[in-house]
Amino acid sequence: MSTFNKPLADRLRPLKLEDFLGQEEIVGENKLLREAIENDNIPSMIFWGPPGTGKTTLALIIAQKTNSEFIKISAVSSGLKDLREIIEKAEINHRLGKKTILFIDEIHRWNKTQQDALLPHIESGLIILIGATTENPSFEVQGALLSRVRVFVFKQLDDKSMEKIIKRGMKSIFVRANKKSIDFLISISNGDARVALNILEYASTQSKEIDIDIIKEAAQKTSLIYDKNGEEHYNIISALHKSMRGSDANAALYWLARLVEGGEDPLYIARRIIRFAAEDIGLANSRALDLAVNVYNACHYIGYPECDVILAEAVVYMAKSKKSNELYVAYNKAKEDIRKTGNLGVPLHLRNATTKLMDEIGYGKGYKYSPDYNYEENQEYMPEKLKNRKYFKD
Repeated sequence: MSTFNKPLADRLRPLKLEDFLGQEEIVGENKLLREAIENDNIPSMIFWGPPGTGKTTLALIIAQKTNSEFIKISAVSSGLKDLREIIEKAEINHRLGKKTILFIDEIHRWNKTQQDALLPHIESGLIILIGATTENPSFEVQGALLSRVRVFVFKQLDDKSMEKIIKRGMKSIFVRANKKSIDFLISISNGDARVALNILEYASTQSKEIDIDIIKEAAQKTSLIYDKNGEEHYNIISALHKSMRGSDANAALYWLARLVEGGEDPLYIARRIIRFAAEDIGLANSRALDLAVNVYNACHYIGYPECDVILAEAVVYMAKSKKSNELYVAYNKAKEDIRKTGNLGVPLHLRNATTKLMDEIGYGKGYKYSPDYNYEENQEYMPEKLKNRKYFKD
């Protein structure tokens, strides 16, 4: 693809650290990663953060700065066969005294077998890994691999950085916009530079004088207007939650569709459904939580767009299920007691006497072993200050 035919976001991708905007906490002046890049001495690492925040861009800047061989692959389209070929190339580089940097975009898409195959080569130093992911690496990356890399957390770009990026784009494609229009574009882009530039590029095909109406139209063409971090995001999530709570399956399905078609991460929606199952259904139907967790796993396995009907099944089930917030209310009462009373000591009879001294002090003394009393023993389990405190109705 020629440079002219590339999307604006790719054409404007900076190639030098001096032109990189945002993520000051990671690559600002005198930061360790910046010095490591400038000294061509980077560790294996994972960049974790939302889309359009500079993860791939920073990796490509490293490619420009390093004397190593830089290999870029996507976890979506690459597998063990590709990794074996890369390892062979890295071994040749090693014999020649040259380092190999492997950049894996969307590393969370690699399964356990693929990640395990990479691990020994990270350990030996044959390969320096740079992974990029939008998913929490604590859940998506194997613990053994995660323990051998540094994780750098990327944040959504702030308004100041977004404004500079948008103005670069405007200059590049010769368009004009007033501050109000630029601020509106920033507000609907959710700290995602790629989204902002895609909207800007489409808007430029309509007019060289861009206003809010043109931006709205361009946004509707590129994606439904849905500010994932702004008021509309919380409004729609709230509407979904309350529709399920109110047992209105039709409304729940509508608000779900607004989220999914608006580009919300399906796993985020699935996590909210899990919370709903515990908070609003709770003890009235314990199967709801099982189903919600299974839905999350199914969405993780199958991905978008196929997971839309899985989420639909979940929200309709939650809406039609019996409801009880007894567990939610009870836990909040316990939490409030902790806030008021602090760290109350565990009663001595509930403590295990693991040393002679503990036994002499009275740890475990007088404890009644429940099976010996057919689980009908008369015994206090609360701290003395909260004796006979009840969180559930009898």
